[in-house]
Amino acid sequence: MSQAHTRRGPTQALGPREFIALMGMLTATIAFSIDALLPALPDIAQSLTPSNPNNAQLTITAFVLGMGIGTFFVGPLADRFGRRPTLICGAVLYIASCMVAIFTTEITLLLITRVTMGLGASAARVVAMAIVRDQTSGREMARLMSLIMMVFALVPAIAPSIGAVIVGFTGWRGLFAAFAVFSILTSLWFLIRQPETLVQKRPLAFTSLAAAFREMVSLSDVRRSIMTQTLIYACLFAALSSTQQVFADVYGQVSQFPYWFALIAVLAASASFLNSKIVIKLGMQRVISTALLGQIAISAVMISVWLLSPANSFGIYVIWTTSVFFIVGLTLGNLNTLAMEPLGHIAGFAASLLQGSATVGSVLIAAPIGLAFDGTPLPVAIGITVCITLAYVTARRIRP
Repeated sequence: MSQAHTRRGPTQALGPREFIALMGMLTATIAFSIDALLPALPDIAQSLTPSNPNNAQLTITAFVLGMGIGTFFVGPLADRFGRRPTLICGAVLYIASCMVAIFTTEITLLLITRVTMGLGASAARVVAMAIVRDQTSGREMARLMSLIMMVFALVPAIAPSIGAVIVGFTGWRGLFAAFAVFSILTSLWFLIRQPETLVQKRPLAFTSLAAAFREMVSLSDVRRSIMTQTLIYACLFAALSSTQQVFADVYGQVSQFPYWFALIAVLAASASFLNSKIVIKLGMQRVISTALLGQIAISAVMISVWLLSPANSFGIYVIWTTSVFFIVGLTLGNLNTLAMEPLGHIAGFAASLLQGSATVGSVLIAAPIGLAFDGTPLPVAIGITVCITLAYVTARRIRP
């Protein structure tokens, strides 16, 4: 039975610009929670884990792990209770976790709070995708997702600089207060302006969820999309977790890191805009395959330059890191669209399974790659090259 006439809250649909901005800012909770923390990693290591500073990297992957786990549950909850209640509950968990993190004195407790922050942030991620799927489909959905990802991608351009300023004035603990404030503001915007888009609620029953799961895994293209996304996310998170150490320890760019990261983020954000312009003409499969093949070539150049002339490798390292982030805008939205196309009737659960599987799987790959940092960028570069090559092979088998 339709719930369209019994919902509380706003009923008028948002205009295209506000809708893109709101969905982008909701998903940007994730980018802000990760990228703003990067300049604080040395302080966190010194404060909580001085004997093994590489462990500070785990604050990044712990958040991603929680986000992935939460994603499995958010979709079914959003299909049962609605998009709005699910997102607000996630925001409450996220904000509460930030408050606990402010007062922690142990690295273990900080990692636990980062996991629960990720659990809460997963609501924004999945609900935003489900709302887009509620209202669009096909290549138009891919175009809209690209524009939302462009807003999402702009946040990393300023997040490290904001993080560095906050750390300078308040220490790393002040960052968690900033995370809470950001979530409060975006949640209020959503609550005041975004109508409920779920028309037909699905019962939260094991048999229904099991049937939906069987339907998804029976589709070979969905399975291939999950595998490809897992490998691409692993590249992204491995690069993210180690980039601050590489800039600081290998190239001596400690104070300049936020500015280099901002440049990388701005350049990478243009990928989503580019995808929105070319995906209608070229098709999703061609864009994905071309992007991955180009990344394999750039990664091979990065490894070669480091092996032949490490002293002259900074420029290619910046280009290579930019390219790792750049392919996200050319691939993930398209892969999601290809996988979601036959799954509109179970959009919430489908989004959860797709994103949850890819994210949790990527952490299992990315964490060892990041922790392999040995004072050089070589282990990360090799790990990412292997992942991208496997992603290309898998993506080529997805039917357009």
